[in-house]
Parts: sequence; C-alpha cells; structure tokens
Amino acid sequence: MSLNAAVSRIGPRVGVNKDTLRGWCKQADIDGGRRPGTTTSDAAELKALRQEVKELKRANEILLAASSFFARELDPRLPW
Repeated sequence: MSLNAAVSRIGPRVGVNKDTLRGWCKQADIDGGRRPGTTTSDAAELKALRQEVKELKRANEILLAASSFFARELDPRLPW
C-alpha cells in the first residue's frame, strides 16, 4: 500500500488530517535516516541556538549603550 493510500485510509479513522499524517510519516523517515532533511532534534537545536544568538545580541546592545553612557559620565569633555 502506498503512503497516500495509507494516510487516506488511516487518517479519518484516527481523526487526523491526512496531510498532517503524511507530514509525520515524512518526518519519521527523516529522523530515521531514510530520507534527507533536518531531523527533529537538529531543528530543536537550531531553534535554541537562534534564541541564544538573539539574547546575546540584545545583551551586547545593552552593554554598548551602558558603556557609552558611562564614558560620557566619566569624561564630560567627550562631544556625545
């Protein structure tokens, strides 16, 4: 039985949209190494790393603003 036939038959029985079920099957093949693509664990790691980069950029912006502020406070001759 083909994947399309299987999801068309099984999806309605378990109350899952056939396209959703097909996507789950494809992702299971990727996670199992039977198909190329981004695995679930790699996708989760990428998401976490992107969030960390975002937080680090924000922290750098805050530190840059703070250092600029304190530089002006310590040396009033600076033309800022």
